[in-house]
Amino acid sequence: AAFFGPVARGNPVVDSFEAELRRVLSSLRRLRGAREAKPPQHDLHRHGANTLFNIWIKYKARLPEWYYNERLVKVGDSLAQIKEYKLALLQCYERYLQQFVSVKLDDVMDDVHCFKSTFFPNDVRDKKAALTFHALQARNVCIYQMVCSGDRNLQNPESLQTCLNVLTSLRLTMQVALPQENLCWLIYNGTIHIYTICRHLMVMGQSAKVLEYLLWASVCMESSIPLLSVHYLTWRATLYTAVSQCYFDCQASIHGEIFARRGLIKIDELKQLEDIGASLEHTETEKIFREATLKMSVMIFKRAVYESRRKSNNFRHETKVNPRKAVNLSWPRTSTERLLVEMFDGAAAQFLAILEALSDRSRNLLPPHPPVPDESEMCDVTSELFSAGLEILSGEKGVSGDAAVKFVKLAFSYEEWDVFYSALEFVDNFLQTQDDPTWKKAEIELKLLTLMQPLVFPGKFEHSFPISDGNSKEATALQGSKKTQTIRSECYKESLKPEDPFHDLAILATTVLSCVSTSEQNVHPDKEILVDVVMCLWQKCKTELQQIQMSGSDCLEYIHNHQAYQWVHILWIMNEIIEKSNIADTNVMFAEITLCLAAILENVADS
Repeated sequence: AAFFGPVARGNPVVDSFEAELRRVLSSLRRLRGAREAKPPQHDLHRHGANTLFNIWIKYKARLPEWYYNERLVKVGDSLAQIKEYKLALLQCYERYLQQFVSVKLDDVMDDVHCFKSTFFPNDVRDKKAALTFHALQARNVCIYQMVCSGDRNLQNPESLQTCLNVLTSLRLTMQVALPQENLCWLIYNGTIHIYTICRHLMVMGQSAKVLEYLLWASVCMESSIPLLSVHYLTWRATLYTAVSQCYFDCQASIHGEIFARRGLIKIDELKQLEDIGASLEHTETEKIFREATLKMSVMIFKRAVYESRRKSNNFRHETKVNPRKAVNLSWPRTSTERLLVEMFDGAAAQFLAILEALSDRSRNLLPPHPPVPDESEMCDVTSELFSAGLEILSGEKGVSGDAAVKFVKLAFSYEEWDVFYSALEFVDNFLQTQDDPTWKKAEIELKLLTLMQPLVFPGKFEHSFPISDGNSKEATALQGSKKTQTIRSECYKESLKPEDPFHDLAILATTVLSCVSTSEQNVHPDKEILVDVVMCLWQKCKTELQQIQMSGSDCLEYIHNHQAYQWVHILWIMNEIIEKSNIADTNVMFAEITLCLAAILENVADS
């Protein structure tokens, strides 16, 4: 018989229902935890999914509708927390939403009027509306997470389109909820979800497609009165920064600066209101406003440091400062440093501004290349930024480890070899004293860059970039430049002669393989660097390897006559790196590497 009485503790139907839910959730949690240690147990997982399905069928008619619906959504939240996104989506959120619509859910997401009439027939002020909003938002998050689990790099066009559909659906849900102040939590969560997805897509080079959604998230934070408080200002400034960055990615730097200046105005408006109200402790409030203002100022500097030089002809007549002679000058030494001093207080803020001004999402770590020499003044600014950054880094005050590591990588990317090797010494000294896996990983990545430098920039390189503030630092730089060579000299203990063209390739390949062979996953280099390294190795070896591959049944004779064993060995190492680091799906060229190895091995077998 159906149960329509009050939902109270001790009711046998409720107790049985809750006990069965607890058991299946506990089982799924254990399975999720076990996946890290052993292969997925698909049969047990399927059993858990079927059990959950049967629970919903069994109790639907025996519990009050409101109680049953609440449990649907809350169980979905529990499943999402343990990353069971597909179960949460199909067995919970969509099961809840199916009470409103019999057609495909996405079919009612295109029109706001259809959306409202479908999911909120009794208006959005209905007491049931909050649960429906939550289910709609959570459904979108699950869809996005499922895309990421199957295609993190969004190589399939359908994956990208699904992400954009999710953003559109999130925006629609927020649009309907926005007028209701009691739903401000949904607006806030929605901006977080939009930001998370947009940042992912920005990294994938899709800034032009996500700009409108980040703008929408920013406007939502400004349009919800409860979210206008100082408490949410840090998050609002983060959204503003993302919008500005999007403009820069789209080569619309003027709009990036304009939006950042708009952000400053909004922050100042809130500060004036806060001076009247003073709702938080004064020191805490000042810190929040200072950090938000800094974020906007950094984005303004990102364009202003270049544009100020481009606009003014006076700079063309200014005597250029040779960084190598800058040791005899006091800070600020250049136009760039003077602008830094004008706009930012303290080394930490100035260093952050330098990093942002040098960062360009269209620029990959490899291959390194100097800025496009369209205007000599722009190249001068870049050099001055690196010089200023090195000067700050040499003081070792206020610069975080993460920022310092990023600076070294940027110097590599721009072919600023003087700065790269000098900065590497300061960073390496810091890393050597750290035990955290994060810093071990950074140390490995910088080691790989050092080994790659002679490959991507052949020829002898002299480390002669002096540091200011006296002879002690200059001596440290010279001493350190010798220390840098130990990274490579440690690898030179192999039998190969240094003048062998294969020498540097072998050192790099074997070093990378050792890095990805360790069981400590948290110290493995980032996939981006691993991909770049393998691609570099392949480009250097490709011609030789294809010659071996084309030799056909004469493969062994060719290898012997041309002393080509080492090239096959490098190819084998590349294949091992690809397999151990799980980067096979990040670049189609890796399939070419595997096929080349297979073809050569077949030829050897037939020889």
